Amino acid sequence: MSTVKSLYSVLKSLLVTEKSSRDAIYRKYAFCVEKNANKIEIKQAVEKIYKVKVDKIASMIIKGKMKRIRANQPGKTVDWKKAIVTLKEGFEIKIN
Repeated sequence: MSTVKSLYSVLKSLLVTEKSSRDAIYRKYAFCVEKNANKIEIKQAVEKIYKVKVDKIASMIIKGKMKRIRANQPGKTVDWKKAIVTLKEGFEIKIN
């Protein structure tokens, strides 16, 4: 039995960094996505929310970093999943 996820639960946010801004010239956009989402779900969510056509997707799980919490207690940031979405020729996502 498969569970149907809503489009907005698959895509958490559009990542706007210096590197992702440079890649926008090549129609590549970075998204923070749900950790369990697969490439098919990511593609459907991007196409329906932004009304574009997706060419390919690269997804990766980013491991959390070790950090210090309070005085000297070690801690760790959360693991998260990133997807780099390449759009087909003639499509773009407006970044404000």
